Amino acid sequence: MPQGTRKVVNQMTESILSSHQADPANRARLRWRSRRGLLENDIILTRFLDAYETELTDEEVDALTRLLDLSDNALMDLVLARKEPEGEVDLPHVRALLQRLRIA
Repeated sequence: MPQGTRKVVNQMTESILSSHQADPANRARLRWRSRRGLLENDIILTRFLDAYETELTDEEVDALTRLLDLSDNALMDLVLARKEPEGEVDLPHVRALLQRLRIA
């Protein structure tokens, strides 16, 4: 295998191994962070993860992580569509995940 090809294969392997789905610790950490003080958030996030956790892409995990960085009330407002994302969470992949959360 040529040197350049070997380097690309190694980078792809590292990317796969560091992905959310390949690391049980990352998955457990995400589920733990989804436990919220506001019961409604807790129920919505737990049900969503029960249904979709194994199929989440790394981009969706990033979106969920950004949402989990919000306060409980701000998160609830977004999930219930009382508000729309602003600032650092106003990203296309965050909006797409919010749509999935709202349907779930």
